[in-house]
Amino acid sequence: MAIHTTLTLAIIALVSSFANAYDPSPLQDFCVAANDPKATIFVNGRACKDPKLVTADDFFTSGLNTSKLPAFTGSTYSAASINEIPGLNTLGLTLIRNDFAPNSVTPPHIHPRATELVLILEGTVYFGFVTADPSDRTKNRVYAKTYSAGDVFVTPQGLIHFGANIGAGKVSTIAVFNSQDPGFNFIPDQLFGSNPPILDDVLSKAFRVDKKVIDQIRAEFS
Repeated sequence: MAIHTTLTLAIIALVSSFANAYDPSPLQDFCVAANDPKATIFVNGRACKDPKLVTADDFFTSGLNTSKLPAFTGSTYSAASINEIPGLNTLGLTLIRNDFAPNSVTPPHIHPRATELVLILEGTVYFGFVTADPSDRTKNRVYAKTYSAGDVFVTPQGLIHFGANIGAGKVSTIAVFNSQDPGFNFIPDQLFGSNPPILDDVLSKAFRVDKKVIDQIRAEFS
């Protein structure tokens, strides 16, 4: 009886972990996000617009032929996310256009809630991600190569990844995420630009360098 109970609990825990791994599946055709300060019921953190008031414009955006907003040094972006398309609420998708200047670098970062699929529109980019080495879990392996226009690559959910424009001109990409809120966590900024700061002793031991080196790096993020 005890074995049966333990096995049942293990199966429930496993199923629950998979169920919570991605955006929940909607139980209606759509739930257009509405800015309603009086709302008391939310789906994925947004109130649903009255279906009778929904229009085609709730499922539309434009302008991704160019990028408009600063992302990080040397990069700009335009988005087709829930903020631009209210009808994306509960559908588990985000699309981003990025343009990268020559010699720019995409800092190591993660998307904790989404897998990323990227299409190269223009240019040449070196891109890769890091994960534990399957042959030796105490070590890490980089999966990286050079991509050019027409190439597509994928980054599994939650893994550290990075990129660099290694061509003479700009790089343009379209990235699709299987979450309406994939998260963009840049590793250097989180480690060295946090408030309050992480203790120097923690970072110096983690990176195996003198505390003066940590102070020098942190100064670049202040």
